[in-house]
Amino acid sequence: MSEISEVEQSMDQHLSDRIRERAYQIWVASGSPHGDAEQHWLTAEREILAALTPAVPNGRTKRRTDRAVSKQVNARTI
Repeated sequence: MSEISEVEQSMDQHLSDRIRERAYQIWVASGSPHGDAEQHWLTAEREILAALTPAVPNGRTKRRTDRAVSKQVNARTI
């Protein structure tokens, strides 16, 4: 059985607190409607997690494509 360390529990609690606070801000900004709590939570969660994830400019990855690799292989064999 896997145990969660106190540090991990603290980090999880901190993340939940940030999401809760953001969800509350979204709820207030949208006029405090009833019945949208789950949507506000999910929106806040998406925003917070996106802010923690490093962005890749223009949606491009640093991996080389198969085409780029095959060009290099062909250049070496000629």
